[in-house]
Amino acid sequence: MERLFERFKLGKLDLSNRFVFPPIKTGYGNPDGTVTDRQIAFYRQIAAEGPGILIIEPAAVTPDGREHPKQLSVHHTDSALQLKKLTDAVHNCNRKVCLHLNHAGAAANPKASGGPPKAPSAITCATSGLTAEALAEDEIEVIIDGYRKAAETAAAAGFDLIEIQGGHGYLVSQFLNPKINRRRDAFGHDRLTFAKAVFAAVRQGAPHLPLILRISGNEMSPEFGVPPEALGSLLELARKAGFLAIHVGMGSACFSPPWYFHHSALPEKPQMEALAWVRRQTRLPIIAAGRMGRRQKLAQVTERNLADLVALGRPLIADPDFIAKWRQEKIHEIRYCGYCLQGCLHRVKSGQPLGCNLNPELGLPPLTPARTPLKVLIAGGGPAGMSAAKYLNQRGHQVSLAEKRPRLGGQYALAWQAPGKEAMHDGLDTLAYCARANCQSLMLGRHVDAGLVRQLHPDLLVWATGATQFVPRIPGLADQYTMTSLEFFENVREVIGPRVLVIGAGRAGLEIAEKLGLEKYDVTATKRSDPIGSMMEMITKNLILKRIAEMPHVTLMPHTTIKAFDADGVRVEQEGKALTLQPFQTVILASGLRPAPAPDEEIRAAAARIEVIGDARQVQDIYSAVLAGYELALKY
Repeated sequence: MERLFERFKLGKLDLSNRFVFPPIKTGYGNPDGTVTDRQIAFYRQIAAEGPGILIIEPAAVTPDGREHPKQLSVHHTDSALQLKKLTDAVHNCNRKVCLHLNHAGAAANPKASGGPPKAPSAITCATSGLTAEALAEDEIEVIIDGYRKAAETAAAAGFDLIEIQGGHGYLVSQFLNPKINRRRDAFGHDRLTFAKAVFAAVRQGAPHLPLILRISGNEMSPEFGVPPEALGSLLELARKAGFLAIHVGMGSACFSPPWYFHHSALPEKPQMEALAWVRRQTRLPIIAAGRMGRRQKLAQVTERNLADLVALGRPLIADPDFIAKWRQEKIHEIRYCGYCLQGCLHRVKSGQPLGCNLNPELGLPPLTPARTPLKVLIAGGGPAGMSAAKYLNQRGHQVSLAEKRPRLGGQYALAWQAPGKEAMHDGLDTLAYCARANCQSLMLGRHVDAGLVRQLHPDLLVWATGATQFVPRIPGLADQYTMTSLEFFENVREVIGPRVLVIGAGRAGLEIAEKLGLEKYDVTATKRSDPIGSMMEMITKNLILKRIAEMPHVTLMPHTTIKAFDADGVRVEQEGKALTLQPFQTVILASGLRPAPAPDEEIRAAAARIEVIGDARQVQDIYSAVLAGYELALKY
């Protein structure tokens, strides 16, 4: 694995190492596609001591192929000057920079493109539910010419390479795919025709720039995925066209988004098989992409010779210094991505800028020393408290942290125990390590009371005590054997079966239902008003619902209100209809959280200044809690 840190010759390009930053939508741009200061700062953060190649976020070759309202533009008269701001930022860090060209086809977003999506033939994108219209031949020619003009722009902007998106269910893949391309003209008789034209157009626009082809090793959609023989023909075409490397991801934007985004709950085996298959098909160097941010995975890829270079996307978003820390063996300092998609994809899909649960500093200026260093006491060692400790200390404040439990982490220490979320544990370890490293005094098993405040006499008390379980008022509930969702994940009470009722089928309730289902309990989970799994990241939600649907002994009951517990069972009302459920041996309360009690009057009298942050202020999620600690440091 150490060879990944060594310089590497890719064609005539001399790379600083064998790491690549893949194209990731940031949502940092302006609505007109121009470059912002935050985009420049973001790529500068990634490039500094970072990967040998940075592939800039996707640029649509024509406006009708856009996926995001703030996507980079290549078709304006000043696009080259705009993009040169990014190439200069990367080149100043002595790294190579690549422009990723794409047309989303059926996966285009009408809110960004200004019109209905277009594809080789009419087809409905399962992700959006929108039906694409079949492209007319003159529209295809405009798109091909868009690739040529985009390549010209890339050359004028100073890019070192161009990457063409040929996979992931986007337009090149759609033309290649007999399940989607049902045309009867030249673009349908030979389904490589569009790819040939695109490759030739890019060559014409930038004859001296080397090319990378991005593909899906497997689109993971038996019904709509590109068949292996078609993908093999595309790889051979790339070889003949003189491409420099093949960048291998997985999945389809329309038909298998969990694989496209490499969700943490997915198995590793299909990706390894896909990489091995691509290796057998081509002699071109391979860039492996998708959940590559663990040493064990990298060792497996390199030892089996499945790739020549490795793409690190979300790992570098979680920690832009990831590669340098690996090389310097500062393993405990790395903020490991948990591949949960919550702070990154979930935010961008909802129209917000790219974020990260563990890294609130993305694209922002570095923290500066505070004018007046303060003595700070933090009450609570959950995500908000640990984040506040890190960033307040970075600004030069003297930080003490007290946590009533014997461990750090708060609810984050419980979240990773849910099925499919095990990768989040490494991020917890990093937050805890940073908290310890940034606290002058760390008191575990110590509750913050007025006595401690008077003893330490802080200039600032940060109240980050998290949240407590909301307990609904239901007749007969007090007579049941109950536990809260927090108690369940803390394993402080034993689950008694065989029948378990989970009140509240939001994120925590679904995770509990699945975990108990895997243990063969007979589980019923109810949700009163909001949709099942409300507030969950959509891919995560769909995956867990799919897994639960395969468990015959787990029942989900949306729009169901628990009315009372009595000797005959549980009386409920589902969409106006009264029902009685058989008795349950355990009732688990996952009916939402409430902020923990605020500082009492005695504490308020003892503290010079108080700030309430994280769930103690407003119950949200890990992303918001970590951000709250960072924003508090900015304030002081």
